[in-house]
Amino acid sequence: MQKIKPVTKPTKQRKRLFQAPDHIRYKLFAARLSPELRASHKAKALPVRSGDTVRIMRGDQKGFEGKITRVDRKKYRIYVEGLTREKVDGSTVFVPLHPSKVMITNLSLDDKWRKKILERKKEARKKIEEFAAKVEKKPPEEAAEIKEEAIEEKLIVKEKPKRKKPRKRKRKVAKKPAAKAKKTRTKRKTTKKQKEEKETG
Repeated sequence: MQKIKPVTKPTKQRKRLFQAPDHIRYKLFAARLSPELRASHKAKALPVRSGDTVRIMRGDQKGFEGKITRVDRKKYRIYVEGLTREKVDGSTVFVPLHPSKVMITNLSLDDKWRKKILERKKEARKKIEEFAAKVEKKPPEEAAEIKEEAIEEKLIVKEKPKRKKPRKRKRKVAKKPAAKAKKTRTKRKTTKKQKEEKETG
């Protein structure tokens, strides 16, 4: 899977967001789980799907709870059952919501792949908790060995040494040559025409 390098330029961030491929868009639909689900599944967040029950946490409809009817990957919006508004012409339309503004209260586990994702997350969380418990009890020398083992198993990411910023070289300012004294015109050069005019005149 391709890795995305973080960018700080807002224009590039927007470009990456709206030109993102489907497998990355899927991750951007993640919403946090309710405390009960978090305790049972040992996961903090999951991408929302149609069939999940969600509670709106922000905006004018805060506190509203309902099932997701449709997920729009193109516009990064979800539509909740019962959450509608009336247009000027009298017709009703669903109110679009961003997935970050909701909390999942009930998961639909009809999909076997989703179950596998939750199991994988649960196992990873267990391993991390076991590793943290081991490191706390051991002295620093043994803790370092345990950390090396964890890095090999890819439980934790190896800390990169901080790079020193290179010193900026001071630019040498080129000295301007001393201004030469301007020569004053003592005699004005006369042209041939002027000479002829003097002779005739």
